Amino acid sequence: MSRVVTTYHQRVAQEKRALIVTAATALFLELGYDRTSLARIAERSGVSRATLFKQFPTKAALFDAIVTESWSTADEEDPPPTGDVVAGLTTIGRRYAALLSRPQMTDLFRIVIAELPRFPELADAQFSHGKMPYFESVRSYLQAEHEAGTARVGDVDLAATQFLGMISNYVFWPALLVPGWEVSAERVAQVVDEAVRTTAARYAATRPGVSTDG
Repeated sequence: MSRVVTTYHQRVAQEKRALIVTAATALFLELGYDRTSLARIAERSGVSRATLFKQFPTKAALFDAIVTESWSTADEEDPPPTGDVVAGLTTIGRRYAALLSRPQMTDLFRIVIAELPRFPELADAQFSHGKMPYFESVRSYLQAEHEAGTARVGDVDLAATQFLGMISNYVFWPALLVPGWEVSAERVAQVVDEAVRTTAARYAATRPGVSTDG
């Protein structure tokens, strides 16, 4: 019985945490980070102030949670196996495109950009808790392929930046700047495939499945 009760309380806590994060994100966008109080967030999310303060004692801690959850993926603990650069980059590219297509990712960047002049620490949090851990996972994959001899990557930082940039420049940045911008699933798949082909053509020791014709 105690295990059932514990599981129930954990589920309720997770549900309330999700409500808080969603309400905070919406209020940061509507009112700005500075004008949004924890009390207002508690009211919007429908939880008590005590519950909110127990999970997030400061507004900075709450923003860190928004960053972490925006960049989290269900399968992030399973990096692609080495041995096939095309297959590995395809997995990474599809995950990245799906991540960037989330509405909460666009919301996060808009909050950071709007508040950057007054709250540079928000950008620091976004970079250190979100973007860099994800970038490091891609960098580590390319390094593993290099060490396995299936890729020749002299500068893994540059290679990871190039690969992710080819995807984000089409899938994410226009959506951030242009209202109503949409990219079809078919087009996203094409963008990822072309990024994989380009990267594999440059770095793979062998290039199975990569051709020069359209």
